[in-house]
Amino acid sequence: MTARGTVAGYRALVRCPYCEADDDKVVDSRPLEESAAVRRRRECLGCGRRYTTHERAVELPLMVVKRSGLKEPFEWAKLADGIRKALAGGGAVSPAVVDAFVTEIEEDARAAGPEVPSEMLGVAVLEHLRAVDPVSYLRLASVYKGFDAVADFEAEVVELNKTTEPKRRSSR
Repeated sequence: MTARGTVAGYRALVRCPYCEADDDKVVDSRPLEESAAVRRRRECLGCGRRYTTHERAVELPLMVVKRSGLKEPFEWAKLADGIRKALAGGGAVSPAVVDAFVTEIEEDARAAGPEVPSEMLGVAVLEHLRAVDPVSYLRLASVYKGFDAVADFEAEVVELNKTTEPKRRSSR
């Protein structure tokens, strides 16, 4: 931003709270503690008074692409609720663990780009459930993967046991 309040030819929307002038200069800038925001101390070129602004980068919305092709915004709470419902009646997994799962899944999704397929989120949820509650994993996998026979459950249990239980050695 220049002293005239423009960024790449666009007029800044910061106005002096005292005289409404839109010409200012930045006197001091510093990051806010543990935040993605910046505190700026400004001086109005119209009236000479100083004021403070807080600036934060606007995150691009993360869009989830459904199997039907429909796109909808990612909703952190919706994913957390879904995981909590999958865990209902299962092992005791704390809300903090669920929140950590959702945050990690969201970070991975954002790293993948502004649009992520719903399948990516589903697979990530299954991976997290597999690690903390195999029964909840099987219940969700049966719906997500479309099990239509007992053999599908059996095959999934065999696969689950292969990767989650250590091999036992006989003591001789």
